[in-house]
Formats: sequence, C-alpha cells, structure tokens
Amino acid sequence: MKKIGLLLLAGLAFVSCNNQKSNNSLNQEIEKIAQSKNAEVGVAVLGIENRELYSFNGNKHFPMQSVYKLHLALAVLNQVDEGKLLLSQKIQLTADNLLPNTWSPLREKYPRGDTAVLLSEIIGFTVSQSDNNGCDILFGLVGGPGYINNFLHNKGIAEVSIISTEQEMHLNPNLQFENWTTPLAAVQLLDMFYNKKMVSDSSTQFLLQLMIETTTGPNRIKGQLPHGTPVAHKTGSSGKNSDGITAATNDIGIVELPDGTHYAIAVFVTNSTEPEEINDQIIAEVSLAAYNYFLQQTNTKN
Repeated sequence: MKKIGLLLLAGLAFVSCNNQKSNNSLNQEIEKIAQSKNAEVGVAVLGIENRELYSFNGNKHFPMQSVYKLHLALAVLNQVDEGKLLLSQKIQLTADNLLPNTWSPLREKYPRGDTAVLLSEIIGFTVSQSDNNGCDILFGLVGGPGYINNFLHNKGIAEVSIISTEQEMHLNPNLQFENWTTPLAAVQLLDMFYNKKMVSDSSTQFLLQLMIETTTGPNRIKGQLPHGTPVAHKTGSSGKNSDGITAATNDIGIVELPDGTHYAIAVFVTNSTEPEEINDQIIAEVSLAAYNYFLQQTNTKN
C-alpha cells in the first residue's frame, strides 16, 4: 500500500505522516491483518488532531448494513437542530411499525405497540442497540432514505449511498449492497461529526454518548483495546447467507487515547467465508494496531 502524501477528500485535506518508517509500520500491519483471512477488508484510520491518514482498500464500496444508522441519526438530529423535530416529542408505536422477525429491542420493551415514546428514546434504541424497527420509524419521520442520502451529499460526503430501509433490505437482501460507503468516506463522516460540522454541539454530545453506550459488537473495535478505553462506535452486520458467505461485518468509531487525543477508524469486512468470531477478530486486530501506533506517537512526543 502506498504512502499517502496529501489527499483531498470532499474539501477536507488529510495529511499523512511524514515519518516513512512509522507510516510503513502501520500500513504493513494493517495489510498483513487484512490479507491473512478469506475475506475482503477495507480500512481507513485518521488521527483527528494530527490529521494522519492511513487506508487499505479505502476507496472500495462496502455494504454498510446497520452502520448507516449513524448517518440516519445525524440527519434526524439535523432536523432537531433546525427545530423541525424535538427530542422530547412523542412518537406513537403501533403494530405496523413494530414488525416481527427483525432485531428490535424496542419491540421487546413495548410488545403491545400501543404507546408513545420520546424521539430521544427511539434514537437511542436505533444507535446504541441497532434496532431495526427504530431505524425505519426514523426513516419515515424524516422523509426516507433519499432524504438521508441528499443530506450527506450536501454536507460534502460524496462516497456514500443510502437507498433502502431495514425492512426493504430484509425483503431483498441484495439491496444491502446498494447501501454502501467507502472506508475513507466513513472516517470523513466521523471526523466532521466529532468536529461539530454535521450537527450542533448539543446534538453531537448526545449522539457521541449513545455511541459510547453501544451494546453491539463488543469484540470489534473495542475487542482488544485496553479495558476502559473510551470508544464511540456503530456496528453493522449481515449474518451468513445460505452459501456461508457474510456480506458485512463492520464497525466504525472514534477512539480516545490516554492523552485525550483521538482517532477515527472504519473497518469493513465483506464476502467473508470466515466464522463470525474471525470477522470480529479482523476488526479488533486492526483497531489494536491503530491504537498502538497512535499511542507510540503520543509517547514519542512526550
């Protein structure tokens, strides 16, 4: 993988490390992990404060699965910022929007579907617990996948496509490949989000906390990091198809280092014939390699 000198990505300049030896050490580690398994892997890592950027298959399209619930949440919170929605407003739950046979802790909490809950709670279920019914309720509230897609493109995030809801993907699994991003676009989103270029300060803090509270994918980005490392992340998973192929095992997030600096990381695993635990392990190993690299950088400066 070539060292990135200067990459202009949708108006954001990401400057890579000037230390060729250190840069190669991280590049080689990521490449070694990515190429050691029967899967296609895409990685992008960005030091939020120092702007160092690394990628492997960074411009390749990867199916997002539930990673796109982060994109959706940002669009919803943008409408909150504009006064079109309120976190305190009540959303009516019904049998029609609490579909069976899909992942939905929201439905498990409100099985009768005859109550109204706060918008903030639905966003929480959708982001922290990756609730599929919550996701589609939010899609319906803001205008559907097309609205989210336009919101992202208008923010300058070009390499992303959102065209279908969770229910539509459930009915036609091939649609998951139309809901894609590149790893580089994923870290661009994370960087803009963290730096409050997507939504307001209060909405940023609200969503970051939900991502920190994420209960899915504990063995992915967080899996091999030191216990207690602050990680705000969003996972996506497809499960295996009838041919034993996993279309998506993903995790993207923001990791805080001991000195208070951060890096954004996106790892996508697709077309994998590996067991689920190996797909998780790929993400965890890439995450640890990035953590150790940036930790070494901060220790060197001190």
